[in-house]
Amino acid sequence: MTRLRADEGSAVVEFCLLSVLMLVPLVYLVMVLGRVQAATLAAQSAAREAGRVFVTASDDASGRGRAEAAAAIAFRDHGFDQPGTVSLDLGCDAVACLVPGARVEARTRVAVVLPGVPHLLDRVVPTRIEVEARQVVAVDRFRESGHSAGAEDGHG
Repeated sequence: MTRLRADEGSAVVEFCLLSVLMLVPLVYLVMVLGRVQAATLAAQSAAREAGRVFVTASDDASGRGRAEAAAAIAFRDHGFDQPGTVSLDLGCDAVACLVPGARVEARTRVAVVLPGVPHLLDRVVPTRIEVEARQVVAVDRFRESGHSAGAEDGHG
């Protein structure tokens, strides 16, 4: 009987220890997966919005500026506003991107830095997960190929 009393509290201690050992990696996994999912949503929405605002611009230069601004807003909305972790590339299949019927491709990348992993391990263990999204948007076929000053201000 004295032997049973010596082991009486050990089951509770073992349960608590094993629960903590299993719960910590599980919580870390949920954190990482949540961050990767947020990066996926950020990349998709940034590519979609950048392509959409680019094809509605009046010229290539203003379109690129508008696309970068729209992508920056989408990245910031999802918590990815650190420089060097996000990028936007725009390309088109024609010499001039904004001609009727042209296709514009917006490609975004987000680097998800794994939380709690020191940067010293970057050469041995990957500490970033790259997420990429691509959106192809067609320029409207009925778009004017050249804008005149009268057409822009509504006088003809």
